[in-house]
Amino acid sequence: MTRTLVAGVDTSTQSCKVRVTDAETGEMVRFGQAKHPNGTSIDPKFWWDAFLEAAQQAGGLDDVEALAVGGQQHGMVILDQQGNVIRDAMLWNDISSAPQAAALIEKMGEAPAEEGEPEDVIARGKQRWVKAVGSSPVASFTLTKVAWVAENEPENAKKIAAICLPHDWLSWRIAGYGPGRRRRGRTLGSAVHRPFRRFRHHLLRCRFQRIPPRSDRHGA
Repeated sequence: MTRTLVAGVDTSTQSCKVRVTDAETGEMVRFGQAKHPNGTSIDPKFWWDAFLEAAQQAGGLDDVEALAVGGQQHGMVILDQQGNVIRDAMLWNDISSAPQAAALIEKMGEAPAEEGEPEDVIARGKQRWVKAVGSSPVASFTLTKVAWVAENEPENAKKIAAICLPHDWLSWRIAGYGPGRRRRGRTLGSAVHRPFRRFRHHLLRCRFQRIPPRSDRHGA
């Protein structure tokens, strides 16, 4: 009987792992792994190269029926309207945006305290962030890294058309998208940009000073 195979991709900070599994039994059929470079800022092309190497080690994916990607959180990959990576991705362990995290909290707490809110500006800012989005900014969060780029690399900030996490970018590439490439007549907006519509725009604007332009439903 022909087996149904599925694949799981783990794109972590250290490496990319590809496991091909029998969907019925859960048995591991093949496995591959390739290392990522060390560092806190990485060119995303290394993640793509590692995926290709790990997939090859795992015997390829031509016979796989479905694939899922998981991996490191909170990194920042910024893309222009053609889908090109603008700068090296800032990973979760890059803490250079700690001042921006503090500024975002202070900015949120500037308005006078309302009933039940703390009198301390910082405590009030943290509470308001938690109420708005579920957590208060720290240096590992993507938003703080976007704020860092806006302050320190304004020319790069002007180019931003989409922001994604590392595993989202890899999923986008695996799905057949990429710089200058189209799939089913769509480009950037289809796989990466559309979730941006669910963001709290005013929260991003408070440090970024602008909102990257949204694509229409047919692409960037």
